[in-house]
Amino acid sequence: MPRVSIQTDDFDLAAEVAALRAGDAGVGAVAAFVGTVRDRNDGSGVARMELEHYPGMTETSIEAMIDEAMRRFDIRAARVIHRVGALRPTDQIVLVAVTSAHRGQAFQACEFLMDHLKTQAPFWKKEHTPEGSRWVDARVADDAALARWGVAKPNA
Repeated sequence: MPRVSIQTDDFDLAAEVAALRAGDAGVGAVAAFVGTVRDRNDGSGVARMELEHYPGMTETSIEAMIDEAMRRFDIRAARVIHRVGALRPTDQIVLVAVTSAHRGQAFQACEFLMDHLKTQAPFWKKEHTPEGSRWVDARVADDAALARWGVAKPNA
């Protein structure tokens, strides 16, 4: 199973977690985060969202994030799925799943990876609202979340 998948299709959380921990009797904890598309952002309704990426570059970037998580935390495996294309409110957009012997390392690595994805992965989001379409920038809060791991945003 690949560690990173960029896809238009939805994913099944239970199937992904089962595959991630399959055959590894050393797994004592699984932490997973599933992000979904909201129907509102910055005070406006969101009818749909489009996500774009650079094939190859995106996967390489996320693989490097997983490598860094493996160095920082005592984790056994990690899986990141990120959807692209047109998505509607309530659709699943991202999965980060991590296995470890203990919950603390799994939780930390999962959060670390999600913080990196929000600021470092080369994705572009366009929201379609009643006021029109707009590109979405990373938030200051996302940069602050990344900074707590001792990582400065390269283009900050």
